[in-house]
Amino acid sequence: MSDERVRYNDTDLQEFKAIIKEKIEKAERDLQLIRESFINDQNNGTDDTSPTFKAFEEGAETLSKEQNSILAGRQEKFVRDLKNALIRIENKTYGVCRVTGKLIPKERLLAVPHATLSIEAKNMQK
Repeated sequence: MSDERVRYNDTDLQEFKAIIKEKIEKAERDLQLIRESFINDQNNGTDDTSPTFKAFEEGAETLSKEQNSILAGRQEKFVRDLKNALIRIENKTYGVCRVTGKLIPKERLLAVPHATLSIEAKNMQK
């Protein structure tokens, strides 16, 4: 009979839950900042400057908006992954590798709280 734990105990799960909720709050604040900078026109009153400079400025502004859009998408995925981790905590499946079925080490979960794969499983994907 294996003495390997099948899941984290309720005390551990509550500890992870607190960490994840804190990360969600910060991630949502960061997402809001990204969205605000995306929406903000940030016109610096350069309408009357040389057309050459205006073209450069418009190109940079477009690039900046594209970068913000990419950042916002990544941040939205991060928040979604963290919220999914909360669901796994409620289901008491949090911390169980979805490939190997083994417990993901606590150190990994503290570093990447939304992880669903152990390092072993991650290496098998390569």
